[in-house]
Amino acid sequence: MNSTAGQQLLLRDTFAMAFMKNFIVVLVWFLLSYINGSVVATFFRHQIFYEDPRYILFIHMVINDAVQLTVTIALFLVSYILYTISVGVCCFFILVAVFTTRSTPVNLAGMAIERYIAICYPLRHAQICTVHRAYVLIGVIWFVSVVPDITDLFVTLATEPLSFFQTSVFCLRQNVFKDPVLLYKRQAFDGIYFSLVFLTLLCTYLKIMFTAHSHSTENTSAKRATNTILLHGLQLIMCLLSYISPSVEGILNIIFPGRVLEIRFANYLIVYILPRFLSPIIYGVRDKKFRKYLRRYFVCGVSTMETRVECKDGD
Repeated sequence: MNSTAGQQLLLRDTFAMAFMKNFIVVLVWFLLSYINGSVVATFFRHQIFYEDPRYILFIHMVINDAVQLTVTIALFLVSYILYTISVGVCCFFILVAVFTTRSTPVNLAGMAIERYIAICYPLRHAQICTVHRAYVLIGVIWFVSVVPDITDLFVTLATEPLSFFQTSVFCLRQNVFKDPVLLYKRQAFDGIYFSLVFLTLLCTYLKIMFTAHSHSTENTSAKRATNTILLHGLQLIMCLLSYISPSVEGILNIIFPGRVLEIRFANYLIVYILPRFLSPIIYGVRDKKFRKYLRRYFVCGVSTMETRVECKDGD
């Protein structure tokens, strides 16, 4: 075990503090799981959604974020319960967390382009944005999300002995994929990904905004689309936090010495937990069509049998 992992194991919370942190994390996981589960159930219960590329991309991001949240919370709990796990198991969890984290901004770019086509080329939208192409796009999203980081595993397999994967470590990415070259590669790909996604969101936002202003009458759909893309931009910024958080955390540790554990926990909540609330809000709450069915799902879930029959009939 390297010195970094050893230092981290020496930093321990009191029992009361550890219990409080784990309770908060598990409570948030249950809350978000209920929200995401309701959104996914609403999607699959109504054919109108899974025949629309817009909502297919949305539900893909919700499921992706749910997986990412579950994996990161599992790693958080493991760090308190087991402290160390085998390198092989840690590799699996780290790679799943990395893949799902990277796919979110790429998915945002795809959703922004779909809104751009819907507003700026409404007559061609049905021809360009089909269900089949939505699934193809999801495949492309996963390809470009997996390929850059799966190389970390191949490089580690080539440079570390097989016995390394049977040892135990405090499960952090830098404790498993230790080759310095991987860090520079990761930074380069992060910069490329976020630059391309940022430019995509900016261009689609400006074009949709110009389209809205070019109409003499109020274009409500265009205004909603620009607001949606602004929220996507906020999501992108929050996703970016996961890549600059180690540097920010290091600076805060210098400014507030002795508060390493508190800073790490606050960083975890802000960077990995808070952004997961945005995806259900953007479409689950803001989208008028989805909100109608989602509200019906909640009403039917807590109502009497008579009301449930009415809800079913209302479908």
